[in-house]
Amino acid sequence: MTEQPAPLIGAPAPDFTLTDTHGTPVTLSTLRGAPVVLVFVPFAFSGICTGELCELRDNIAAFEQAGVRLFAVSCDPTFSQRAWAEQEGYTFDLLSDFWPHGEVARAYGVFDAERGRALRGSFLIDADGVLRWSVVNPAGQARDLAAYQAALDGLTV
Repeated sequence: MTEQPAPLIGAPAPDFTLTDTHGTPVTLSTLRGAPVVLVFVPFAFSGICTGELCELRDNIAAFEQAGVRLFAVSCDPTFSQRAWAEQEGYTFDLLSDFWPHGEVARAYGVFDAERGRALRGSFLIDADGVLRWSVVNPAGQARDLAAYQAALDGLTV
């Protein structure tokens, strides 16, 4: 299903530039100095994806207290993402991996080429741009909020 494996823990995170819901480019390497969590989701407005991102929205304080910037990434166009973010009140950025379709999801080993979507993969990248934690769940299985908290706690160790 995926075309390449996810990057290894301890390796540099693949750099990218994606557009947010307002058309502003976001480049990972320019965010150095603060940790980042990338949350890949299959589709805007779908049930499990909405549930996961609403849970992150409702617990954003944990990320903020750890100094972590949270980004959700999907292969949806920016217009769909913007409507979704506005409807659900997401306070973190959504990034569009629409074109070239799934290029960043491929770099992180979470692109499902058969269905043209990202898998449920999350990646914690430290302030130096090094991958420190990841989880990839199969279709239909939401990620556990406690796993994010444990990863955030590991940043301070």
